[in-house]
Amino acid sequence: MANGPLHGIRIVEFAGIGPGPFAGMMLADHGAEVIRIDRGRPGLSFSTDAKDPLLRNRRSISLDLKNPASIAAVRRIVKDADAIIEGFRPGVMERLGLGPDVLLGDNPRLVYGRMTGWGQTGPMAPQPGHDINYIAISGVLHALGRAGEKPTPPINLAGDFGGGAMFLAFGMLAALLHAQRTGEGQVVDAAMTDGSAVLMSMMWGFRAMGRWSDQRGTNLLDTAAHFYDTYETADGRHVSLGAIEPQFYAGLRTVMGLSDPRWDAQMDPRQWPALKEELTRLFLTKTRDEWVAAFEGHEVCFAPVLSFDEALADPHNKARGTFVTVDGVDQPAPAPRYSVSGTVAPQMPGARDDAAVLADLGFSPEEVAALGH
Repeated sequence: MANGPLHGIRIVEFAGIGPGPFAGMMLADHGAEVIRIDRGRPGLSFSTDAKDPLLRNRRSISLDLKNPASIAAVRRIVKDADAIIEGFRPGVMERLGLGPDVLLGDNPRLVYGRMTGWGQTGPMAPQPGHDINYIAISGVLHALGRAGEKPTPPINLAGDFGGGAMFLAFGMLAALLHAQRTGEGQVVDAAMTDGSAVLMSMMWGFRAMGRWSDQRGTNLLDTAAHFYDTYETADGRHVSLGAIEPQFYAGLRTVMGLSDPRWDAQMDPRQWPALKEELTRLFLTKTRDEWVAAFEGHEVCFAPVLSFDEALADPHNKARGTFVTVDGVDQPAPAPRYSVSGTVAPQMPGARDDAAVLADLGFSPEEVAALGH
């Protein structure tokens, strides 16, 4: 297979949880050489769980960052790198002697990727927090949920991964292109508050056009509309429906026998509650798979809601290779795909060999021994 499009780029990742490792996984999946530095005594690690896909496709070393010799080793490693990823609270890297001024001074082309919830600046910057808190102040969480119910967090997708890691990876690639053109490195300040806010851009546009209410569960795409929601079926499973466009709505009416003229009022929000109540009743008359069979061959924007195991076995997912199993661990395959470049076949984290990694980075046996390896 051809090399990944990021082949030849070296990135140093300082161990963390959640979005930092996810960004590291993304970059490694697409060909970058990512070297993970675990904080702690040699031989120990922050997290090297062999079943964690977020840690795939990179080697790691353990360095005691309280040891001046380890700090010097990090500076030496980063001097030959293209980028770093760190996800500590603002000021931590500076106190370690590894802040942007130091590392960019050593390596002016360096892209210094910083992943935080609140960002490097602002009154909340030094405060602790988690995904749910970051999407709360960006306005995202308020919009998620059904009418009359409390906000429902979409697990960690909107903050940690969508608004955090993906924006960090995008920002780092943009900065790497800039560095290649100009020789100038820079800091990438990726904040989950900022990124999650950007994910809501379409809704902000709808709001400006008077097409989005601040009351959750009352809008076209947030479960108010009868033609855009999930429904329970006779066997306690669920289906998803997204029949927005007229031709897809017509297909829905055909499959479900909705010939009554009152179904003509598709875009009248006043009719949505009653029509949804009727669809709720109808979907309960058949099992999920019976509905799948009924919708087969009709263009409706319809799909069954699959569990983890069902997603693995789904024919479309299998045909595309959406999931892979590596060392007994089911996980998503790298994405997206390329017409020329390849992606890296996932390899789970194995037993660390710090001495070998350091040797590959140019450290002599004596220098490796001095670091406690």
